[in-house]
Amino acid sequence: MLRQRGDRGFRRVSWDEAVALAADGLKATDPQRTAWYATSRGLTNESYYAHQKVARFFGTNHVDTSARICHAPSTSALNATVGCAATTCSYSDWIGTDLLVFVGSNIANNQPVSMKYLYYAKEKGTKAFVVNPYLEPGLERYWVPSVTKSALLGTRFADDFFPVLIGGDIPFFHGVLKHLIENDWVDRDFIARRTSGWDVLEAKVRTLSWEALERGSGLRRSEMLRFAEAFGKARSAIIVWSMGITQHRYGSDNVRAIVNLQLARGNVGREKTGLMPIRGHSGVQGGAEMGAMPGAYVMGAPADQENARKFAQPEYWGFEPPAWKGLAAAEMILAAERGEIDALWQSGGNFVDTLPEPNRVRRAVRNIRLRIHQDITISSNMLIEPEETALLLPSRTRYEQRGGGTETSTERRVIYSPEIPGPRPGEARDEWEIPVLIARRADPERAALAFPWRDTQDIRNEIDRVCPTYKGIANLRKKGDQFQYGGPRLLAERFLTPDGKGHFSAVDLPEEKIPEGYFMLATRRGKQFNSMIHGEVDPLTGASRDAIFMSAIDAERLGLSDGDPVLLRNDRGEFQGRVKIERIKPGCLMGHWPEVNVLIPAGCLDPSGVPDYNAIVEVIPVGRPAPVLIAAPA
Repeated sequence: MLRQRGDRGFRRVSWDEAVALAADGLKATDPQRTAWYATSRGLTNESYYAHQKVARFFGTNHVDTSARICHAPSTSALNATVGCAATTCSYSDWIGTDLLVFVGSNIANNQPVSMKYLYYAKEKGTKAFVVNPYLEPGLERYWVPSVTKSALLGTRFADDFFPVLIGGDIPFFHGVLKHLIENDWVDRDFIARRTSGWDVLEAKVRTLSWEALERGSGLRRSEMLRFAEAFGKARSAIIVWSMGITQHRYGSDNVRAIVNLQLARGNVGREKTGLMPIRGHSGVQGGAEMGAMPGAYVMGAPADQENARKFAQPEYWGFEPPAWKGLAAAEMILAAERGEIDALWQSGGNFVDTLPEPNRVRRAVRNIRLRIHQDITISSNMLIEPEETALLLPSRTRYEQRGGGTETSTERRVIYSPEIPGPRPGEARDEWEIPVLIARRADPERAALAFPWRDTQDIRNEIDRVCPTYKGIANLRKKGDQFQYGGPRLLAERFLTPDGKGHFSAVDLPEEKIPEGYFMLATRRGKQFNSMIHGEVDPLTGASRDAIFMSAIDAERLGLSDGDPVLLRNDRGEFQGRVKIERIKPGCLMGHWPEVNVLIPAGCLDPSGVPDYNAIVEVIPVGRPAPVLIAAPA
């Protein structure tokens, strides 16, 4: 379907016309003003690979996926400290580990299938600790449907809870490390043999005052000791984290602080130990590994001049990809706002409903001359009037593509799913096929050599050849075929850093300056998948979409009761909700994402490119006079 500037809506066009418009438009656009984005809403490894290769065929490195707004800090920090950006252990390692720590993660809501592993871990005597501003009900008690006893009676999971402030993770982990050092609960043999940077970190931590650590974390020295003693005496421990750690402007440093703890105890590379950045999508792990990111052509091949020359060889791609530094997803929209992006290919995703300051995002998207939306459903992002041209190209689902497809799970399993027989949407094409059609139309001679694919088996054959980590993907042909790259656990003998060692990081304490009477607001998820809301009430918390989680202490101080209407505001926007009194850290609030994105400042990014989905806000009881507005920090 096609919509041009001034049109009231879209009109049907033929595939030939759509392909020609897209090909001519992309050919006429400066590659450095062209951006390419692929969501993880069910994309397979083959589709990721096809998208990013076609983007490079058109000359751009502005290529990214939805992983950018979730685990990009994990990728950055893990690559720098241990040399790999994936979980180092398997779910089976949970079962029987002494201690399982969940930090900024709510697996009962976001990764519910993993709860059965937690159930069996508890049966084996594993202790579960939760570090979070809010005690999630599903981590306290949950009914695991695949276990009859639990499904009927429920199971208690959390053995201890450490309610840190929003943004208090680094002070908390530095405090724990300080206790580990002072009580000699560190593994000095492991540190000496397998790591570097310890002396600098130890010296830094020793100089930090308990006053600063308590103020930053929101916890007392004794509470940090309680965690440190259990952690320091545990023979094995696994730390699991998610968006509560990564979606900060210092998300990468948060992850580095977690790595510090595990290295200090030698909890990497052994059975029942590890680092686990748990994923919420079945396909998100493979996106970056297939090269759908600005900084790499495929896993292990950074986008630089040396690799560009290598990939130009006939046994690789047969054309030289760009080597210049590309933009990440949020940076693309900021660039569009400045008028620096002329063409955007968007496979799935919805920038308007996912990025901070949605009105600002709408204006940025409106600036883009040519927008190509490829998807299986309509989104509000597509309906923004184009600067010149907007195309909608219908895709088939992952289960309808010729030759089936693979996904890569949290624990590095590359899993094959066959094509499912049955009727197909009449005019939809395979996800991988659509960008390839445009490349073939734009430059038939070059594309014939670069994209000789007939189905996804041909793509897997190529991935097998150019991405050593995925060696064996070409052999996945029937339902259930899979392999786990690196085996059950990584880093047993050496780290994958250039010097083979794990690297400690002497990260600074973040400075959150919250004016008196103001709150730190964090975003949370309810009954939803990404920005698609499946229920107006979260069955785990009982919270409606407009709920603002607030502590009883704060509610009493403000003269508020459960259900009272309140206005949250800062200099970015306003949101009207209702108080829900919960077990959340005083001084902290939570509201549902993406509704409260109107309060989240755009352009406040971690170095890895993830937006900081937290904001300083004031709370105004509806019907009372509003105080003078104080600008929130940028």
